Amino acid sequence: MEKGKLYLIPVPLGEEALHTIPTYVIQRIHQLDFFIAERAKTARRFIKRTEPQRPISDLTVFELDKHTPESGIEDMLRPLREGKDMGLMSEAGCPGVADPGTLVVDAAHNLGARIEPLVGPSSILLALMGSGLNGQNFCFHGYLSPKKPELAKQLRAMEQQSKRHRQTQIFIETPYRNQSLIEQVLNVLSGSTRFCVAADLTKPSQYIVTKTIAQWRKQKIPNLHKRPAIFLIGDF
Repeated sequence: MEKGKLYLIPVPLGEEALHTIPTYVIQRIHQLDFFIAERAKTARRFIKRTEPQRPISDLTVFELDKHTPESGIEDMLRPLREGKDMGLMSEAGCPGVADPGTLVVDAAHNLGARIEPLVGPSSILLALMGSGLNGQNFCFHGYLSPKKPELAKQLRAMEQQSKRHRQTQIFIETPYRNQSLIEQVLNVLSGSTRFCVAADLTKPSQYIVTKTIAQWRKQKIPNLHKRPAIFLIGDF
């Protein structure tokens, strides 16, 4: 039996940003019966906002997180094995990028299913685009250590890597720790290193600013508490 297709469905970065999802993606969503998402409640709320022509209760949404066992992923992909198409969604942005959905994509490849990534917002790429830093050579590190000594060591290593390879370094933080992260960045990095803060991307409150560390030290740190943000540094 021919396997179904796994559609990788981008999700808005904020409640106010449904306009960032292309029409063809919404049309595809309305054609699917089976979805995999980090939280079924969030996924159903997003789908409802796209105004499908049938009840949300008719859809099947499997929940996935970083603790889902391999056997659980195999069970979720049963419709795919039976020839039915499925959609994979992240909590926000693109599935499979800094997201447990990568496990589903890998499993779908092992099944021999076709993978169809769909166009939509990526906070990482949007931040890089808006930073003014090197967009031809960059490295995404994901989350850094919450422990200050280890964090300082990681920041210095990234600064050296950026200088050595002319490479933009990109990382993220849990929103409630944004302020302490920024304070550590300003304490640890060289004054000439450029530091970009990109928060609330695609939202009306969007904030993207790039300055040298020396310039950041002279101004009041923006209030980013509980605001999703991407951070970038470049020393070149």
